[in-house]
Amino acid sequence: MPEGDTAWRTARTLNGVLSGRRITGFFSSILEVGRAAERLRLVGQKVEQVSARGKHLLIRFSSGSVLHTHLRMTGSWHIYRRGSPWRKSPHSARVVIETAQVAAVLFGAPLIELLPPGSTGTHPTLRDLGPDLLSPDFDPMEALARLQMREEMEIGEVLLDQKVMAGIGNVYKSEVLFLCGIHPFDRVKDMDDKRLLRIICTARNALSCNLGFGMRRTRPTSSPHRFWVYGRAGRPCFRCGTRVKHRRQGDQARSTYWCPVCQPAGSRGDPPSRVKPS
Repeated sequence: MPEGDTAWRTARTLNGVLSGRRITGFFSSILEVGRAAERLRLVGQKVEQVSARGKHLLIRFSSGSVLHTHLRMTGSWHIYRRGSPWRKSPHSARVVIETAQVAAVLFGAPLIELLPPGSTGTHPTLRDLGPDLLSPDFDPMEALARLQMREEMEIGEVLLDQKVMAGIGNVYKSEVLFLCGIHPFDRVKDMDDKRLLRIICTARNALSCNLGFGMRRTRPTSSPHRFWVYGRAGRPCFRCGTRVKHRRQGDQARSTYWCPVCQPAGSRGDPPSRVKPS
């Protein structure tokens, strides 16, 4: 499931093969994107940088134009050497960026747009993103202030709000709250600054530990099980043996997993467990 770590890793891979390369061909099955590419004369430009902001991917070209994509649940970028066969049908490609060496192909992404120079700062989604948990300039105090502005919301729901902090998805939501010993249905207003900062720092640590090339995990690498509670409804908690619970949460009815003993409602929260890198 794409979350901030997935976007960061994808950006790193794309940047490694595209940055500094001249675009020899560009195709998009989305009519508006294809027309914008022609209008902005994308072919012939160089890729300056590929970066991630939260779950969003930004490919910046030498003119200042930016290809903005979001993978969500269905999208994936593939890299192919020129002339190599693709693992998916070319008819399913939504974007193809060609250089003399490679073709970067985007399949299945629901959000694709080509932004003109200077427009990322005013883009309604990108402009309103909260602090990126994986940014070197991440400011936990700004994230804290944004959390406290949602004081009536349940903590499990507010963690998915990308305007609060960018990068957390459904997996990390459940895992971070377990590591902090906090019930996902407690409200923000019932938590002091210390507990909220514990959540923020644990989230940043958990994502940061998954920037390598292994599969995402929040448990030690020596364990065959990657997650503490996510996807483990009805199975025994690895800490106390109590059966993990599952419930839909928020307007989008996202799945939430928690241990009722390790994360009792209204608890003060235990110190977070150390997250082992993958």
